[in-house]
Amino acid sequence: MVCGGRLLYYLLISLAVALITYNAIISSTATLLAPGFPGRRGGPFSRSSSSDRVENRRQLFHTAVTASDSAYNAWQCRVMYYWFKKAREARPDTEMGGFTRILHSGRADNLVDEIPTFVADPLPNGMDQGYIVLNRPWAFVQWLQKATIQEEYILMAEPDHIIVKPIPNLAKFGSAAAFPFFYIEPKKYEPVLRNFYPEDKGPITNIDPIGNSPVIVDKASLRKIAPTWMNISLEMKKNPEADKAFGWVLEMYAYAVASALHGVGNSLHKDLMIQPPWDLEVGDKYIIHYTYGCDYNMKGELTYGKIGEWRFDKRLYTNKSPPKNLPLPPAGVARSVVTLVKMLNEATANIPNWDTL
Repeated sequence: MVCGGRLLYYLLISLAVALITYNAIISSTATLLAPGFPGRRGGPFSRSSSSDRVENRRQLFHTAVTASDSAYNAWQCRVMYYWFKKAREARPDTEMGGFTRILHSGRADNLVDEIPTFVADPLPNGMDQGYIVLNRPWAFVQWLQKATIQEEYILMAEPDHIIVKPIPNLAKFGSAAAFPFFYIEPKKYEPVLRNFYPEDKGPITNIDPIGNSPVIVDKASLRKIAPTWMNISLEMKKNPEADKAFGWVLEMYAYAVASALHGVGNSLHKDLMIQPPWDLEVGDKYIIHYTYGCDYNMKGELTYGKIGEWRFDKRLYTNKSPPKNLPLPPAGVARSVVTLVKMLNEATANIPNWDTL
């Protein structure tokens, strides 16, 4: 159990971040990009697409995706933005508003004219301890502090998300909407999590089985959550017990804890996303998350854990974009995987300069 002083630290960090964390970490050269002006700008502007429509019956949300400047993240963001635009254009009454790629490299790249982009500083050298995902919460802190975001809600998404159809705003003010992950298990890790979520805050079940993405949350709540999320992520990474327990999903646990500390509950929506090849059908889902490799033999049988005769794995393209017209999987392969490859192929066929950027 944490002591009172340590708890007070977590509760006050949201208010103190502008005076303490901000001054300690952000550099004076953190920049935003203004529309039509590639390169660095000195003023508080960002190159974000926003909806100008104001309607009482709709609650527009802004989609935000964090990314590095690696080739791996770049091609995924291009595909993601292509399908974001297609989904938004599919319905005139959509609640999908603007879009921002939050680039945590500290400098502009060659996609700033293609994708609305905010440039954030990375953490100081060595602070991420080799776990680059720790830059995500810090990037959100900077974006929320400095960008002009017209929408009152935010969808936190990831580069390897493909939007299948228009996403409605499933959140309410003070109550977020999130996808539940089977591998986020607060009850299982209660002894570890009590270092960050003390017993006087309530039962461990207050921590939802979520990460930060996909999550739709009101902007005011996220502004409170983000600094706490950042600091808990850093504390967890420095804590050997937490680091070992949570591994590559550490910052997901940190977000879930930060959300609970600020009293922001989450309605859980399994229909928000599928993850091939384990989810076989797209059905009425909104997002395809292609985080897992898809390996099959030519009979259409899954060979997970063994390289298949037919395969798609995003990790095959860490240093370059995938080629156009990827071969479709053999007959019998899960419909979700077929849809994924077809949507990738459509995007790469229509995104300008796919092979040159």
